[in-house]
Amino acid sequence: MKHYVFFANGFEDIEALSVVDVLRRAGVEVKTVSIYDTLHVTSAHGVTMVTDMVFADVEPTEGYLILPGGMPGTTNLAAHSGLCAMLQEHNAKGLPLAAICAAPMVFGGLGILEGKKAICYPGCEGGLGGALVQANQNVVKDGNIITGKGPGVSLDFALAIAATLVGEERASSIGKAMMYL
Repeated sequence: MKHYVFFANGFEDIEALSVVDVLRRAGVEVKTVSIYDTLHVTSAHGVTMVTDMVFADVEPTEGYLILPGGMPGTTNLAAHSGLCAMLQEHNAKGLPLAAICAAPMVFGGLGILEGKKAICYPGCEGGLGGALVQANQNVVKDGNIITGKGPGVSLDFALAIAATLVGEERASSIGKAMMYL
């Protein structure tokens, strides 16, 4: 099963790449996806990376659709109509979604977080669209959705996603091997 991390210009480096790193360490097939017609995407900190594929080549999956935060990356993700439609359809089927930092606002703007527990970067709560904000949590899982607070909890966020895919024990061993846990 494929999982996708979507990249837009202005993405937060650590939030995007920590998820890719941890999932690949777990043996999970994860693809980096540019929302543009080019594989090249530039982070909020000026790092240009080459993604695995462009949005037009994304195939349907039952796996995670993952959004890193960052600005203006989050705004660029929210402006992509194809991605927004894909997120809504995925959620309607109860399939897994994850977003960190400012990116949960993309879900909020689509009505995906209405009545769900969630977290985001402090100050972005108004964009969560009726979510039950868990301000004192770093990572929140509610049903099919995982949200994370910001760059400093990127590994917690990535390991939470990994735990749903390979189990808590395997995710913990990955964290320990990384000298994190």
